[in-house]
Amino acid sequence: MPAFIVSCLALAFVLWLLGAPYLTERKRARIRVRPFPAAWRDILKQRVPYVRTLPADLQLQLKQHIQVFIAEKAFIGCDGLTITDEIRVTIAAQACLLILNRPRGYYPKLRQILVYPGSFVVDREHTDGIGVAHHARQVLSGESWEQGQVVLSWHDTLEGAAIPDDGQNVVIHEFAHQLDQETGRANGAPVLPRRDQYPRWSRVLGAEFRDLKTRAAQGETSLFNDYGATDPAEFFAVISEVFFEQPQRMATEHPALYRELTDFYRLDPLSW
Repeated sequence: MPAFIVSCLALAFVLWLLGAPYLTERKRARIRVRPFPAAWRDILKQRVPYVRTLPADLQLQLKQHIQVFIAEKAFIGCDGLTITDEIRVTIAAQACLLILNRPRGYYPKLRQILVYPGSFVVDREHTDGIGVAHHARQVLSGESWEQGQVVLSWHDTLEGAAIPDDGQNVVIHEFAHQLDQETGRANGAPVLPRRDQYPRWSRVLGAEFRDLKTRAAQGETSLFNDYGATDPAEFFAVISEVFFEQPQRMATEHPALYRELTDFYRLDPLSW
């Protein structure tokens, strides 16, 4: 192929890369200004009572995010479940809570959301410390994959949304994992607003994670679900659930941790 043609193709590719974000944002801007469907308002009112507690400006922002999220992400029903607007709006509303006031887009690596009627079974393979392979089956209510998928139980999604102050929300949990997975495998260290925040984040979350592991091992109660003691990634997802659903207790009992999540999510649920 002549060098001139190669150069032209390379230039065209570079121009496409530079222009793609601009075109994407223009498309999103057109979606955001559309009227929010009345039927979707009814779904929010019935299924996601949390939304009513938000200030008016955040409610508007959330509705705009819901419209873009539903336009861009594929929802796939599993085990005979038919995807409806009720499913799309209920899931999108909770997922988009985590990206309010955040500039990094709409879960850029996420392509689709798989929804089962209820809990689903997955097969797990792992090798122990002496090299022996083990096979196990797990019953789950949600899962987040690095390959651009979130898997949810519709039953557990409804239950998590219906009780907005119990600190248990499978959608918030799995989409916190998506934020954590933006740079690869989830490890409890998502992309922070500034590089100089990482040492403090590591220090505060590390101390809280170790404390939860100790409490769980000793059978002591904690504000956080013991599942958060599994590893730093699960800890981040668990504390995100509590941050949005039980901010008063978290701010009182774990003030340093609450401040870290306030900075990360750019939100202060105590003010709602």
